[in-house]
Amino acid sequence: MYFMNFIFTSECMLMNRILYCLLWLFVAIIGLTNCLRDELVFTSDPNARLEFSVDTLRFDTVFTELGSATRLFKVYNRNNRAVRITQISLESGNAARWRMNVDGIPGNRQTEVEILPKDSIYVFVEVTIDPDQPLSVSPFVIEDRIRFETNGNEQYVHLEAWGQNANYFPSRFNRGVAVTLSCNGGRIIWDDPKPYVIYGAVFVEACELVIPAGARVYVHGGVARNDLFGGVYNDGILYILESGKLTIQGTKNQPVILQGDRLEANFQNSAGQWNGLIIGRGSRGNVIEYATIRNSRFGVLVDSLGELTARNAKFYNTSSSGIIGFKSRITAENCLVYNNGATSVLFLLGGDYDFTYCTIASYGVNASALGMSNFYCYNSDCSDFREHPLQARFRNSIIFGSRNDELELADSRSGQEPALFNINFENCVVRVQQLLTQSGGRYARFLEEQCNPCRNGSRTDRLFFDVSKTDFRLDSLSIAHGIAKPILFPRAIDIDIEGNLRSTASPDAGCYERLD
Repeated sequence: MYFMNFIFTSECMLMNRILYCLLWLFVAIIGLTNCLRDELVFTSDPNARLEFSVDTLRFDTVFTELGSATRLFKVYNRNNRAVRITQISLESGNAARWRMNVDGIPGNRQTEVEILPKDSIYVFVEVTIDPDQPLSVSPFVIEDRIRFETNGNEQYVHLEAWGQNANYFPSRFNRGVAVTLSCNGGRIIWDDPKPYVIYGAVFVEACELVIPAGARVYVHGGVARNDLFGGVYNDGILYILESGKLTIQGTKNQPVILQGDRLEANFQNSAGQWNGLIIGRGSRGNVIEYATIRNSRFGVLVDSLGELTARNAKFYNTSSSGIIGFKSRITAENCLVYNNGATSVLFLLGGDYDFTYCTIASYGVNASALGMSNFYCYNSDCSDFREHPLQARFRNSIIFGSRNDELELADSRSGQEPALFNINFENCVVRVQQLLTQSGGRYARFLEEQCNPCRNGSRTDRLFFDVSKTDFRLDSLSIAHGIAKPILFPRAIDIDIEGNLRSTASPDAGCYERLD
């Protein structure tokens, strides 16, 4: 018994000594670590940059119900000295959607984060998405940024997640990438009930892309870089190549919508969200019926010898022009173009254009509603330029706005060769003033010759219902009322953009027929 107690007592004493030694070892390690930390030299060089394992942290899950996902990335200090990050913060601070954790410490804003020389830290990010919320709350592409401030310089890691179940075309990882859509001369129809989200640049080749009534097409824009497009550019392009064709088949009750993918309230009227629709060089037979194209840099650009017929279509909220024709052929009926950051309808290097019952309105910008030229300058001093005949006809249309002159004409031959600059306006409302006296009197008889019969409106004339609310229906006392002429050839146009019957005797100019 004595022997057993002796052994037990000896073992206890041994264990106590071991624990005592381990305690002192732990204290020594802490002390050594503090000493080493005190001896660390932190760089104050503003050029000392961090490196990241990714530039964009993508959450590749498309949520079909309320859920969360977590991703991580590493932050590297490649310097020979320690780095103290002044602040790491989620740019939006949206804790309801994003949550951040830096090396085990949670919080969407953290300060004085240190990284040892040639070391790294982990950053975890969690996103929570409810796809059943409206698009104004949970858009197709949900983006944010994490901001790193080090010695006065700022660096960012982008966050990207998908908030709605949609057809992301060609994929959800296509920012700044050009992809060709081809079907060997056949047709591709975007008739899925889910919306389509164009991500990057889509080129249609050897294929007819059909967008049927009621389809919703959203384009994700933003700054992108691709040397094929000249470096940095605005992303989000639908481009119809020469062998391609676009057919938009909207109806009055089910129009096709083509717009940016940001549907929050602050973005409803925001221009320049995506690049625009391009009908490429030589592409023929393109048709747009009952469609709205908005929130882009330009609405539609029709390139050399390309063709487009647009009926009952709207082009608005663009940072540049609504419609651009470059030595092309455009036929437009019952179309509305407004709220454009540059000349609303612009023709360059000639072409063949026929606009009937169209309203082109330009208010609040230093640009005209309509501009036309039969040449194009390829350098700043115009020493390198090209000419091409211009044929333009406007019937029963309104070209109006807040400037005294809403029509700009540029003829490379100053009227010496009429066949190179042939323009004609019939039964239209226009607004011109200086045009009648400038260019050496070249257009002094514009209202008697090129625009006959026309109504030259003024600032005090009643025309639209409410310009301040972008309501371009006709006022009850509108000067456009009854001045048009019925159109029967080459096809009868007997309804307006809203499907209302036009007067068979004296219809109204513009895309809207006034309702008595």
